[in-house]
Amino acid sequence: MIDFKALLAIVMAAVLVNNYVLAQFLGICPFLGVSKKLDQAAGMSVAVIFVMLLATAVTYPIQYFVLNPNGLGYLQTIVFILVIAALVQLVEIILKKYIPALHASLGVYLPLITTNCAVLGVCISNVDNYLTATGGFGGGFVQAMFNSLGSGLGFLLAMVLFSGVRSRVDKCKCPECFKGMPITLISAAIVSVSFMGFAGIVENLLG
Repeated sequence: MIDFKALLAIVMAAVLVNNYVLAQFLGICPFLGVSKKLDQAAGMSVAVIFVMLLATAVTYPIQYFVLNPNGLGYLQTIVFILVIAALVQLVEIILKKYIPALHASLGVYLPLITTNCAVLGVCISNVDNYLTATGGFGGGFVQAMFNSLGSGLGFLLAMVLFSGVRSRVDKCKCPECFKGMPITLISAAIVSVSFMGFAGIVENLLG
């Protein structure tokens, strides 16, 4: 029987408490590079969500049915990166064919999803937390998929929020030494600190 309350807790924790960008500081490259415009930030985030879900759906069974039974766990990182790279190529082909404007606006950052450590981090985290912990495939796989969904939504939330912050920061006057990347990093740090206030919210609401 599926525990929807537990699945909701997994999603909320991934979005607010364990946000991969603002709490675990993974995926910083696209976070800083594609957050200048809201449409680019949203487009990149949707692509990342898609890749996270597909990557989990592929890597989780590979770990369970191929790597673990054959004692090939040490190949996990290499195999996962190859899977993610193939999926990113698939997304790039789809966007180039059906949404060329978004493909052009994302530019070099779309192929960089391959090296986005947030995607690899989600896949490895799912294996560690839901496959190794449960020792089985069924229930753990469902939880892993919901964790990937929550992680992707958390990435989207961080990108959209920071896009709004950057639009305000760019219009403000600041000392010459802070212009450009310094004020961007300071703004990102403040947004990250604000997310610390969500610690414990999942346990309190759904506990």
